[in-house]
Amino acid sequence: MADITAKMVKDLRECTAAGMMDCKKALSEADGDMDAAIDILRTKGLAALAKKAGRATNEGVIGGLVHDEGRTGVLVEVNCETDFVARNADFKAFVSDIAAHVASSAPADVAELLSQPYVDRPEVTVEQFLGETVNRLGENMGISRFARYELGSEAGAITVYIHGVGNIGVMVEVAASSADAATAGDFATFSKDIAMQIAAAAPISVRREEVPAAIVDHEMEIYKAQAAESGKPEQIQEKIATGRLEKYYKEVCLLEQPFVKDPDVSVKQYLQSTAKALGGDLDIVRFERFVLGEGRSAE
Repeated sequence: MADITAKMVKDLRECTAAGMMDCKKALSEADGDMDAAIDILRTKGLAALAKKAGRATNEGVIGGLVHDEGRTGVLVEVNCETDFVARNADFKAFVSDIAAHVASSAPADVAELLSQPYVDRPEVTVEQFLGETVNRLGENMGISRFARYELGSEAGAITVYIHGVGNIGVMVEVAASSADAATAGDFATFSKDIAMQIAAAAPISVRREEVPAAIVDHEMEIYKAQAAESGKPEQIQEKIATGRLEKYYKEVCLLEQPFVKDPDVSVKQYLQSTAKALGGDLDIVRFERFVLGEGRSAE
């Protein structure tokens, strides 16, 4: 049997765009014959993926699901070439299938996801399942990114909200002080409202302490430079810059934002009033916000 070198695998991967392990297996099966290995990949449905791999995937859908009574949630972005396919029922079903797989199999990243046996058909990998779908729909496709949340032993729930036709997706984890509070109707309404708030207002963190220091420093530099233009005394300039940073926090920190359904109250005040109505405590733990196209660089 011929020795399968790293260069052979690299060459096959470059001309087919198939996965590294698939290329290695195909070369082993073909005893090092490149053409035969390509035919093997074609037979397995990866050739269609390879032929279309160079096409831009500028459209797509963000999908998601909640599993296990709100204890597991998934967001996933899958891209394709045209809006026509993005609205196709088969494409949307594929996105839902991938989200369900991520919920069940908990891959660490996209590379691991693609190499996993597909949960509903263990005889093929997710990458092969993708190749079959590409072949059937006739367009290049790519799984750009995903996020998966899972609750521990604490009370609470994961909520997923998909805006419009799938251009924005949000996943948020809300913790409650009791299981009864987490299953109440007001809790579900609050969680959905918060997900919609995140979709509409695009915060970058739940609370100001979580805004990356580099971002805060950069904003402060800008505000100080702006204040210096005023020609006012340095002490006044510092107050101006600090005031503008406070305004920035209210724009980008979820708890400090005006609640979109009632701008007279903040999200924090809405949280407090809901917690009081439920007779316990609530906490917005974390969130993910996907906008279609932002994840394509991760392909």
